[in-house]
Amino acid sequence: MNGELSERRRLILKLVIQEYIDGSVPISSELLVRKYGLAVSSATIRNELAALEELGYLTHLHTSAGRVPTDAGYRFFVENLMDRTALTLTEQRMIRHQFHQVRTELDQWIQLAGAVLARTAQNASVVTAPRAYQARFKHLELISIHETTVLLVLVLFDGTIRQQTIACDGVRPQDELSRLAARLNDRWADTTVERIRDSVQEREGSDAFEAHVADVVIRSMEWFEDQLNGGIHSDGLMEVLSQPEFAKVARIRQIVEILQRGRGIGPLIPRALASDGVQVVIGGEHGHDDMREYSVVLTRYGIDGEVAGIVGVIGPTRMAYPRAISAVRYIANVMSDLLGVFYNGESTRY
Repeated sequence: MNGELSERRRLILKLVIQEYIDGSVPISSELLVRKYGLAVSSATIRNELAALEELGYLTHLHTSAGRVPTDAGYRFFVENLMDRTALTLTEQRMIRHQFHQVRTELDQWIQLAGAVLARTAQNASVVTAPRAYQARFKHLELISIHETTVLLVLVLFDGTIRQQTIACDGVRPQDELSRLAARLNDRWADTTVERIRDSVQEREGSDAFEAHVADVVIRSMEWFEDQLNGGIHSDGLMEVLSQPEFAKVARIRQIVEILQRGRGIGPLIPRALASDGVQVVIGGEHGHDDMREYSVVLTRYGIDGEVAGIVGVIGPTRMAYPRAISAVRYIANVMSDLLGVFYNGESTRY
């Protein structure tokens, strides 16, 4: 469709979308001529607006002669027309300072990322915690807490810790438990649940307690992998509710449900994790009825091939896309740098 637009039509479409994003009211030919001093008549602009509507980039409301963008119009704007912007140096320094304050508290990054992103993009934010692409075993501790009860502490590569008490068929002294933990740590170091399962099968007939420990570890790692696409943290509800699209109670209820339950957002996470760069999904492109009036800007952050999460914003299709994209990209880069230091002692980003 790019070739269908002359330079004048591209300019007019860009101005209509920018004006509509800024003001949320349909845009007339008279406004464009008056505000931008276009060297053509209002009638000529009206003809161009009609042509852009026929091409599917604009539409008009029954109550107004002005035009508003369609999903296709926003898509063309994002891919071809919008000005690429970056956060100001002051904003960048402030964001990095805030993350530096909690650099050793991984669990606080998610809440901070959500709050900063919502405030910066003036929309709701969605963030998932960094997770390994697969559950990978890192360390195991077996601690005697009673004659026949043992506390199993499992640490995965991404820092996830699982604890579970297990019963013994007899007394297990701490020195015996420590030796078993050392053997399993050596055998399973940096392995996946599939490798651990194979290891157990190869050692069929070994000590029953060791087999029980292995079973608990396998089930814990399987549970972890089932949770990889869950745990969506959201923030910025008040930011998005301040926009005119949410004057009706039905729309308020809808966005609250989307943010609280992750409806329509969850299916986007695997795509974002598997893709390079910032992903922009606009309105009807979601294929989900509840999301047809919303846009989502997402990207992944993390250490390539090891751990990753997503950060993004959600708001009306009338979104300030340049601002949202630059905010999402910058915060993802900051979090990737932090993860690189946290896991490897060096800055590593996508």
